[in-house]
Amino acid sequence: MISISKLLCDLDAEGDGLRYDDGRDSAREQITEERTTKPVVVWNLTRRCNLYCQHCYAGADLDAAPGELTTDEGKRLLDELAEYGVPVVLFSGGEPLVRDDLEELVAHAADVGIRPVLSTNGTLATPERAAALREAGLKYAGVSVDGMPERNDEFRGEEGAFDAAVRGIENFLDAGLKTGLRYTITEKNAADMESVVDLLSEVGVDRFCFYHLDYGGRGGEIADADLAPSERREAVERLCETTLEYHDEGEEIETLLVGNYCDAAFLVEYARERFGEAKAAAVRRYLEVNGGDPTGERVADVDYQGNVHLTQFWQGYSLGNVRDRPFGAIWEDESNPLLAALRNREEHLTGKCAECRYQDICRGGSRLRALAGSGDVFGPDPQCYLTREERLGSAVDVPGSAAD
Repeated sequence: MISISKLLCDLDAEGDGLRYDDGRDSAREQITEERTTKPVVVWNLTRRCNLYCQHCYAGADLDAAPGELTTDEGKRLLDELAEYGVPVVLFSGGEPLVRDDLEELVAHAADVGIRPVLSTNGTLATPERAAALREAGLKYAGVSVDGMPERNDEFRGEEGAFDAAVRGIENFLDAGLKTGLRYTITEKNAADMESVVDLLSEVGVDRFCFYHLDYGGRGGEIADADLAPSERREAVERLCETTLEYHDEGEEIETLLVGNYCDAAFLVEYARERFGEAKAAAVRRYLEVNGGDPTGERVADVDYQGNVHLTQFWQGYSLGNVRDRPFGAIWEDESNPLLAALRNREEHLTGKCAECRYQDICRGGSRLRALAGSGDVFGPDPQCYLTREERLGSAVDVPGSAAD
């Protein structure tokens, strides 16, 4: 995650220590005061969902799938994650609220010292369940909304899904839970971005996470709905402007970009143009600590059957199964050639990523998108929108205009 509000507006947030090693002097309670080498783990604890979203990376379905980790197996997994030093577990799906043991699992995570957070479509978050999750120790609920009502409902396959999600957000907030928006940007909904921020800000949401489309699961089936490079750049710039406008008005909203580390380079360029070299240098220092795309290093995924993945979006490749080996043993096993190569990807990147001066804060972006786009796991990320001049520096002879 890349925090626009931190980098451009100096807004303290609870993830500053985790992302930027900058939590010691923060006025906000921190997830961890120091940046950790242990991954945040996404646990897709079910494949079942009450909606059928066009971009679902997990390929969730309305019907239950066989082989879900049981409650007892889930608790053993959480014990392993705690022993290994995992700071955060994100309960996801499918739709995690379809499991009636969610509160029990959240409570167990909290009891063993892992910060439990939730990714949900929000439509099943009744006042009673929101209160029960807060009582169990849940620290944050991220609710997915992908546009204003008509676009969101079309995207999610059910009329009324937008209104139900907003009610869920209100129920989480009423229960005293920090609640944020999760929004996946495509050409179908990019125009709604500011309207959704304005609406949910009025509801009481002050954290907005904007995801670029990754090409896993059903997301790979709608890659042709992805934004063109110029449109993607424009959307990121609009979010920067929206963030600055809110902060100029005294509204401390937290905005984050997720899933495209070309955004890191853009923010350095944006800060230089908007605020000057000193600000650009400060932004870059934070992003150097953040370290670029975290796949296979600072983020991991465990699916509903216990398979361990390089990231939640890369469900088609498994490193092993927690029913056979503890999570830590799987994650540390660099005899897996892909895992080892990803952790030394600078030696393997090809094309424009190999020569980019922002490689240290991007690390080539999404390897899954590169694989989907060209068949080369170390080829360029097709979502990169930087110009050649930006990638190589102002001394190069820059042809034409757009990114190449």
